[in-house]
Amino acid sequence: MREEFRSGLGYLEALTALLQRIRNSHPTAGMYQPAEVQFWWGRPRSTDAVDQLFWFDDDGRPEAAVAVVDFSDAASILYSDPTLVVTVMPGAAADWVAHVVDRGLAHIGELGIESVELEIDRDDDVMRELFTGRGFTNKAEAVVECWLDADARPEVSPLHDGYRLVRRSDISDRPHYMNRADGPDVEERLRQTSLYRADLDLVVLDGEDNHAAHGIFWNDPVTGTGVVEPMRTHGDHQQRGLARHILTAGVDLLAQAGAGRISIGYEPDNPASGHLYRSVGFEPHARTDLYAR
Repeated sequence: MREEFRSGLGYLEALTALLQRIRNSHPTAGMYQPAEVQFWWGRPRSTDAVDQLFWFDDDGRPEAAVAVVDFSDAASILYSDPTLVVTVMPGAAADWVAHVVDRGLAHIGELGIESVELEIDRDDDVMRELFTGRGFTNKAEAVVECWLDADARPEVSPLHDGYRLVRRSDISDRPHYMNRADGPDVEERLRQTSLYRADLDLVVLDGEDNHAAHGIFWNDPVTGTGVVEPMRTHGDHQQRGLARHILTAGVDLLAQAGAGRISIGYEPDNPASGHLYRSVGFEPHARTDLYAR
């Protein structure tokens, strides 16, 4: 096993490969999906150039990683300090996981980062005991992860009168709707990733062609899974079924693209999202807590 550092797109490619290995070895294991970390790349972050820590086997395959990602400018107020992402292959021995954690924390300290947060699956006793034993405390509930079998997806719900659904690939002459939140380079950065597809980036426009709602749907042909990340309906257009239409239309497109299972997550203090996802057929699978030190 050899230790290496990766930064920038090299870090993104290595972490994507590790998460794809995890997904191909187990249908639900792991904290993150490959598409999630690729979505993070859409916004420039202070940690983009940081040396992130990886371990590779003799065949050059990633076996573990410890990365730190700055979410301080995210829409959610849940995350304030840099987020620690600790990833190991399923079934790893406890002593190996402990080595990854300790080496990773030492590296983060060497970078001069004084405090971090990380999500831990409530069912992951090994990871929870390792971090609580190193002074981390439970800060809050973090995320509910849900899964949907593509064959169990519902029909696409009707779209409210006065609106139309388009793909980003159909309106590429317009600025990307995420520019306001993530900066003018968001689309260029998304296109640097291996999984973003403009034809799965869905937008609802109102009668005056103003942006009313959106959702990005990610198909991973390496693992046969899909991910919904992110979704949003603007305030003036809520309570009109736009989110349900985007979600059911996007899930249907993912199934047509070959995704067998689809993942989505929501924060527990957002019951409206949880209700929507469950009503479409997504079933809660895991809950995470946010730990900090």
